[in-house]
Amino acid sequence: MKRVTIFAGHYGSGKTNIAVSYALSLAKEGKDVTIADLDIVNPYYRTKDSSEILEKNGIDLISSPYANTNVDVPALPSEAYRVTDDLSRYAVIDVGGDDRGALAMGRYSPKLLEENNFDMLAVINCFRPLTSDALSTVEVMREVELACKMPFTGIINNSNLGRDTTEETVLSSLAYAEEVSRITGLPIVMTSVLEELYPGLKDKIPNAFPINIYVKAKI
Repeated sequence: MKRVTIFAGHYGSGKTNIAVSYALSLAKEGKDVTIADLDIVNPYYRTKDSSEILEKNGIDLISSPYANTNVDVPALPSEAYRVTDDLSRYAVIDVGGDDRGALAMGRYSPKLLEENNFDMLAVINCFRPLTSDALSTVEVMREVELACKMPFTGIINNSNLGRDTTEETVLSSLAYAEEVSRITGLPIVMTSVLEELYPGLKDKIPNAFPINIYVKAKI
């Protein structure tokens, strides 16, 4: 487990929900956690939507001052540098979608690379239109790496259909994730599973990680 964990990937892959779930798991282990929402592109999914449960679990939230307002300005708070400067805390970073959203990460990459205590995880979802196959997914990953100026270190298979996800949905995505892993040479560090499906899948998927849906799209 590294001090900083970065979640990046395609729009709608579920980065924010994974980031919140992971931050909560760290807090439950007694760790001091900061979560930073660096998504300055997509106003529909915000880590700030989960501010109440994050605060309840003692997690420090850093997000745009304009999150959850009707003002959509691509701005990051200056306190986001705490994820690189405060080495006493674990940091979870939710990066914006695709290469355009990942550009914001570039300003923090030099210090993170210097510290060399991070994991940057590609959140992949084969049920999104532009990442429905392994080659398209790898193309998105390469674009994100270039924009972030940081390499991915692992893969999270977050293939799901929201609340319509079944055990079969998750199982059908395993071959896709394995192909992405084969092409990139990166390990699959986690396969997300809704909490209600976890009992039936935990023995079928060695790296299954139970999650809840904390962040929902604004309509």
